[in-house]
Amino acid sequence: MDSVNSSEEEAPLVAVEDSPKNHARDVHILSFAFLFIFLAYGAVQNLQSTVNTEDDLGTTSMGILYLSFTLFSLVASPMVRLLGTKSALVLGTTGYWLFIASNLKPSWYTMVPASVYLGFAASIIWVGQGTYLTSAARSHAKASHLHEGTVIGNFNGEFWGMFASTQVIGNLISLALLTTGKGGGTTLLFTVFLGSMTLGTILMCFLSKRDSEKENLPTPSASVFSSVVPLLKLVIAPLCDKRMQLIIPLLAYSGLQQAFVWAEFTKDIVTPALGVSGVGAAMAVYGASDAICSLVAGRFTSGLSSITLIVCGGAFLQILILLWLLLKYSLTSGVLGTVYPLLMAMIWGVGDGVFNTQLNAILGMLFRHDTEAAFSQLKVWQSGATAVVFFLSPYITFHAMLIVMIASLCVSIAGFLFLTLKVENAFSSGS
Repeated sequence: MDSVNSSEEEAPLVAVEDSPKNHARDVHILSFAFLFIFLAYGAVQNLQSTVNTEDDLGTTSMGILYLSFTLFSLVASPMVRLLGTKSALVLGTTGYWLFIASNLKPSWYTMVPASVYLGFAASIIWVGQGTYLTSAARSHAKASHLHEGTVIGNFNGEFWGMFASTQVIGNLISLALLTTGKGGGTTLLFTVFLGSMTLGTILMCFLSKRDSEKENLPTPSASVFSSVVPLLKLVIAPLCDKRMQLIIPLLAYSGLQQAFVWAEFTKDIVTPALGVSGVGAAMAVYGASDAICSLVAGRFTSGLSSITLIVCGGAFLQILILLWLLLKYSLTSGVLGTVYPLLMAMIWGVGDGVFNTQLNAILGMLFRHDTEAAFSQLKVWQSGATAVVFFLSPYITFHAMLIVMIASLCVSIAGFLFLTLKVENAFSSGS
């Protein structure tokens, strides 16, 4: 009788462990943890070119950060494999915490080491995020007897929708607190953001461990180097693929256009018109339009033709802004002086939402058998291009940067259109 009761008591425990609610819960926790972490980091990143201006400390530290991110992205997968995704996610949060703490007493001795470490932390937290979310989606689909692709899409929609809102919430907090005054306002702001970071880290600790599922990754061997070498081959191999060669300029431009907003637009357009506190308002508008566009663009994505139209639409909007800034824009007073930067931020956010959703879609579609390698290339080229903008920012004029952006966008779209024609022709000849 005792054995019967014992088996009855154990059965619900197994059912709870495999329950779809358990996997969905992990995605909710992961999404909220990233919300609390990146609402703080995103707002602080936007302020670097306007707050830490002495000797260009802010932009230089961001350049170092993204250069470190680029290099560590090459070897992030075996690190996550050895740590386990939950441990990698928790460890990754410490880099963001340290970077914001260094802004309380900004100097070359605090911010540069924090930036280098954050590059490492960012590489493992993003590899961990993608692996964890995919594992949760696959487990949920299996437990619920649902189509795996549908669940992966739904879980990613929830996560990226939540992530896009970080620009809105974080920058509204920045706007509210910086109105109290630059010195005291920034100290209070960074302290509040440290609290938000801490809450996000605590939430990460409540995630379920998924290491027993192996997360579809090979078991690490005894030697770290034996894991790193094949990974490096996996990262380098796509460079020999003509499809990747044609899309790399667009991958790089997606990083350039993000860094342009963070470093150049906030410093040369928003701050002169709206002040330092106005950076939060402009970036909140940017984040809101980015989030809405990401959701809408995702809904309308159905294949290569739709991706081509959506990407061309986003590129057209961004080149309009770049030409406006290059040829016609000048600082004005009154209502228009306030509206113009906000309008530009909104339109630019639409373009960013387009590139975020469509690049992920086309990489997943074209590189089905080398998905991990394709997304590694996305992070490497995005973060590398972002680092270039931050390093160039102190040494190049705003108009020169605009010309570089226009040229990069034209080359990127030309390569992308050639790629789509090449793929369409391949499909036509195959049929």
